[in-house]
Amino acid sequence: MNNKVLRISVIGLMAALCYIAFTFLQIKIPTPGGYTSFHLGNTFDVLAALLLGGVYGGLAGAIGMGIGDLLDPAYVIVAPKTIILKLGIGIVTGLVAHKVFHIQKLNGRKLIIAVVVSTAAGMLFNVIGEPTISYFYYMYILGATDKAASTLASWNAITTSVNAILAVIISSALYLAIAPRLKRNGTLKQLAPKD
Repeated sequence: MNNKVLRISVIGLMAALCYIAFTFLQIKIPTPGGYTSFHLGNTFDVLAALLLGGVYGGLAGAIGMGIGDLLDPAYVIVAPKTIILKLGIGIVTGLVAHKVFHIQKLNGRKLIIAVVVSTAAGMLFNVIGEPTISYFYYMYILGATDKAASTLASWNAITTSVNAILAVIISSALYLAIAPRLKRNGTLKQLAPKD
């Protein structure tokens, strides 16, 4: 199969998984400034970045969860923020995984450490970025009061931290489970960015 076609197919698959995990594996929490949620969408954003590299993985997350926001009346107004943050998660995860650790060349314990650190780096970006960008987005783009923007940013910090822990654990486990098989059949080499 052509690498380009394979990569586009996997981006679509990962975007769909991001959408499904964000939309259907979610607990919404209403706050005075809007909604926040516990969800598993970031898990597949990070997994996509491990498989495809940062830009393509982030693109899958941005598309999947961006569509999730656009189709949900509670989140439609924050879709631009979601798209930027999910792209950022993928870029950071992919940068650390593929440019710092070169995970395609690792095995055993070194691979486990590299995958966990890479996923944690992407989620750390989100843990810092989500509340910070949310505060400014709600305050300056949507015109919320300082108190409402602060309240929502505080709630986002809590839910984002829980989401991050779940994403690191689940995405690392999934990657470590599927990577050996994809490596054996040559698919991982076709998907991963060139070093």
